[in-house]
Amino acid sequence: MALPWDTEALWQSLRGDLPGLCIEVVARTDSTNSQLLERARAAGGRRDQPVTQPGELVQGRAAEPASPHGRRAVDVQPCLLVAEQQTQGRGRQGRAWQSGPAGTSLCFSLSLPLAPSDWGGLSLAVGATLADALDADGPPRIGLKWPNDLWLLDADGSGRKLGGILIETLAVGSRRMVVVGVGLNIAAQSPGVPLASGCAWLGELHPALDAPGALHRVARPIVRALLRFQDHGFDAALQARYAQRDLLRGRAVTTTAPGIEHGVAEGVSEHGALRVRTLDQRLHEVASGEVSVRLGAPPGDDEAA
Repeated sequence: MALPWDTEALWQSLRGDLPGLCIEVVARTDSTNSQLLERARAAGGRRDQPVTQPGELVQGRAAEPASPHGRRAVDVQPCLLVAEQQTQGRGRQGRAWQSGPAGTSLCFSLSLPLAPSDWGGLSLAVGATLADALDADGPPRIGLKWPNDLWLLDADGSGRKLGGILIETLAVGSRRMVVVGVGLNIAAQSPGVPLASGCAWLGELHPALDAPGALHRVARPIVRALLRFQDHGFDAALQARYAQRDLLRGRAVTTTAPGIEHGVAEGVSEHGALRVRTLDQRLHEVASGEVSVRLGAPPGDDEAA
């Protein structure tokens, strides 16, 4: 049975901020990010157009020569694509995952043209926005694990992964499209799955909130956060919101960055880079998209940030 997405109401709530928005819900697809990226490539007339992570984008390279075949204005209009099930979902650094049956997860991607002066910190801004939308009351139960994971905190101070974010960008003619992919665990696939599985479900925090309800709760805050980021970047207000949920701050971490294999996390910079103080007391910055960060895990552990 199809889930009650109520796309008309969702479109009505978003169209003022995103004129020209289209919303699509599909029962099954490989990856919502991949689908929107391929559409953007087709719109620009360049199937080989490279995809970048925001932290990898060279400033001043946002514009590309126009396609010799021309483009329509509608080709860079925003789109929200929701999949009830993903078969080849993609995570950071190419990691693949498959969602459970319809209703057990929320998988969606939002594409829109964006032109911030600095892309640094975008995934952190989206993460903080998601966490605030889902966890607004009382002490924080949702924490943020740099650079793109949401964790549900347990009473003993430990945590389990609740969801993740994948942000990719692609030049389409003279503009750059951003595709923001979000995956959230809503409910356990099998009743009684032990907490030791390492996964968390939004139902533990909001038992009555299903996948469509979660989408309606987070969609508008994400849209507004992206538009605000375009004008203000990862400003002091966003940095403060992220700091309130920063799971790594003050914790021993292991990274794959040469010379920064071990250290203590000391928050993030104004550009969204992770600050790590190594044993020699030098402070380093680790940029998003270049390393993975593991919380208290030995090298080779499969748990990725």
